[in-house]
Amino acid sequence: MSNTASHTDIIIAGGGMVGAALACALAEQDFSIALLERREPTEDWPQDSHDIRVSAISRASQNIFSHLKAWPGMVRRRVTPYEQMCVWESSGAKIHFHAADIGEPDLGHIIENRIIQIALWERLHALDNIDIHCPASISGLDLDENAPRVVLNNGTQLSASLVVAADGARSSLRELAGISTGGWGYDQTAVVCTVRAEKGNQATCWQRFMTHGPLALLPMDDDLFSIVWSTTPEQAQELTEMPAGDFDEALTRASEERLGRLELQGERGAFPLRLQHAKQYIKPGLALVGDAAHVIHPLAGQGVNLGLLDMAELTDVLVRARGKGHPLGSLHTLRRYERARKGENIAMQGSMDVFKRVFSNDLPPLKIIRNLGMGVTERLLPVKNLLIRNAMGTLGEMPSLARSFHE
Repeated sequence: MSNTASHTDIIIAGGGMVGAALACALAEQDFSIALLERREPTEDWPQDSHDIRVSAISRASQNIFSHLKAWPGMVRRRVTPYEQMCVWESSGAKIHFHAADIGEPDLGHIIENRIIQIALWERLHALDNIDIHCPASISGLDLDENAPRVVLNNGTQLSASLVVAADGARSSLRELAGISTGGWGYDQTAVVCTVRAEKGNQATCWQRFMTHGPLALLPMDDDLFSIVWSTTPEQAQELTEMPAGDFDEALTRASEERLGRLELQGERGAFPLRLQHAKQYIKPGLALVGDAAHVIHPLAGQGVNLGLLDMAELTDVLVRARGKGHPLGSLHTLRRYERARKGENIAMQGSMDVFKRVFSNDLPPLKIIRNLGMGVTERLLPVKNLLIRNAMGTLGEMPSLARSFHE
């Protein structure tokens, strides 16, 4: 590469939810940003349609969006708070969480991914120190802790003090950097869609554990749910291809009619599930965030929340490094980010992996253990409260952006 590359403080590859949030956060801290994205999101969807991809946004993530001034844009479009969570098995064992038990107005919000992204892009366009390259894809990478550089497919060259890969599970930047990944497929596929419930959504997230995987019903609007049905690839194909009426019957049976009859609204999608983690989160001049660093089973809805904590932690690390005059891309700087996030992400991945394996199993000893565990947890309010506060992201030391305005 030549030395004619234009220079910014930070290059971010990927303008999805995590990458766009990071660009906003760093720009708010007066860093100059070059954001690279293949396709800019547009708000051209019909008003009565719903995105089949949604996220369960924790309180910590809500705080991040509020600090970035993107939360009002999401609320203006459509967010659904949920006050309760009900988890059950066919045996009758269940755990029920309620926001009132911990003195909170809600446990979190269900938001369509496209709404999160478009609200963040509104903020991107309002900030003068973000240079958006779109459409853009990267064909070359030259890592150096002082001035890493990228070359785009159109020949444009960019240099920065740090390059951040926020370009998803199949990150091209991660591959160009030679960072390998570990993990495994789950032999499960998630069927996702929007359905209408006869009994309304009751401001409640519902999740039933079944032999082949969990069925999650995430509330949207008054009587709608977003469905995430994790099952075998073979059954997933059947569920996506069968007539709508047959799908309604199968889904209603799987939900044990807790919400009455469920009726499909619009399209169905199917996504293979896997666990994946990058062996390294950093190299000189490079940091990985979000799905580029880790992919998790969706049964606890923590994927995007972990990614948002990544970008919030990286923001804190870079602000501190600049204040001390340390190079942004040095391993000395970036190791603080990796130490803060890698262990926590792997621990969450591990716990979700154990949950998946324990609950997707009909062995009698495991069923007895599950039922006992759920029964004890349901009766012990302090344990329940600890679990739900942890899921909300209100326990432990949080990055600055993830804290409420009152902390």
